[in-house]
Amino acid sequence: MPTVQFKMAILGVPEMIALAVLAGAYLWYMAMVSRRNSALEALSGIDVQLTKRASLIPNVLKIARSFMNHERGLLNEIVELRNKVAAPYDPKDADAVAQHLDSAKQLSSRMGQFMLTVENYPELKSNETMVMAQKTYNEVELQIAAARRFYNSAVNSLNTSIQTFPGNLIASLANIEEMPFYEADAAHLQPVDADAYLPA
Repeated sequence: MPTVQFKMAILGVPEMIALAVLAGAYLWYMAMVSRRNSALEALSGIDVQLTKRASLIPNVLKIARSFMNHERGLLNEIVELRNKVAAPYDPKDADAVAQHLDSAKQLSSRMGQFMLTVENYPELKSNETMVMAQKTYNEVELQIAAARRFYNSAVNSLNTSIQTFPGNLIASLANIEEMPFYEADAAHLQPVDADAYLPA
């Protein structure tokens, strides 16, 4: 019976190169699967925080409705966006993820606008329940920001492995797609004009 050394000697240089290429491709594939799973795990972390926010929004709006009769359009838009964010989606479909994250970004923007509008209603602004709701909402927003950073880091790692050779070939064969980043909405990226908040 031939020994292992003898069997290896039977393999020629081309076979050894082919074996090394296959082993390298398999290891790259496993790394991409691991990175995709990390990105999906991070996405589920964002969804946990978005669910917390979605659960909080009806209570905040319920408190505000009695004070903010002139803001019905904004309140209704927030409800519609909340329902979009809470709707199920396929986390493995990059387009569905992008739409989900875009809805979450729009909701964040409208809630920021809502919180600024609250400042125009002194009775609402001083309402103890509303103050607690705003504090809780701000805590959830901080948790969403932390989850977004973790998610974007995982997506960056996945997308880089897909965009580089031989990852681009392996990804197309294995049907592994790039995932979208979850970026802060444009309002959060603009510089703050302090004059808008100071008394004239």
